[in-house]
Amino acid sequence: MIGGLEGKAALISGGSRGIGRAIALRLAQDGAETLVCGRTLEGASGVADEILAGGGRAHALALDVSDDDSVEACAAEALRRCGTIPLLVNNAGIARDNLLLRMKKEDWDLVVATNLTGVYRLCRALVPSMVRARYGRIVNVTSVVARLGNPGQVNYAATKAGVEAFTRSLARELASRNITVNSVAPGFIETDMTRGLGEEARARLQDQIPLRRLGVPEDVAGVVRFLLGDDASYITGATLEVNGGMHMA
Repeated sequence: MIGGLEGKAALISGGSRGIGRAIALRLAQDGAETLVCGRTLEGASGVADEILAGGGRAHALALDVSDDDSVEACAAEALRRCGTIPLLVNNAGIARDNLLLRMKKEDWDLVVATNLTGVYRLCRALVPSMVRARYGRIVNVTSVVARLGNPGQVNYAATKAGVEAFTRSLARELASRNITVNSVAPGFIETDMTRGLGEEARARLQDQIPLRRLGVPEDVAGVVRFLLGDDASYITGATLEVNGGMHMA
């Protein structure tokens, strides 16, 4: 078993469903005290209750990463409950897809505020406690479209590419304090959105993937868990791609 999580608190933004839920469950399974954060307390509580029912330790917190006050309140409550938060997973994100010529400014602004500035806000709130402890592990969830681009997603792709650049820069800033910062870039993953696709659309997607299948949230959760553990202690500033071969660096 990969070490490094037992007795440590892990905060997961966007933890109430999909990839975030899978990450929360995996980290709790491996011994972390898991803080499940979602836009609604009800959604986060559902995952936290699932962890508690399985014998794990979990807390549910409301968090809107696009709002300064919400991030500050969530971080303060998390630190109050756990003392320090050495493990942080920035998973919260939204999409507001449209072609550039049809994209409303508010859709650009909201995606940037959530996907990119939200990562800044949460890191800014929790990194000081990691610096004081001289230990931390940060994993940011990005996307294969940061490398490939995708028509109708200029806002989403720009934010995910921005998070990868943010990751590399922050990794250089924090390495001397024994804090690693890495990204995980999923490809097409089985989520509520992809399950709603028709058979023809799914077939077109799978044709783009050398492994000929969509990923599942647990594929991403396993890589996040690795980056948070002891076996990844000499990895920082990296982006690990979980995309079935869609993009090969």
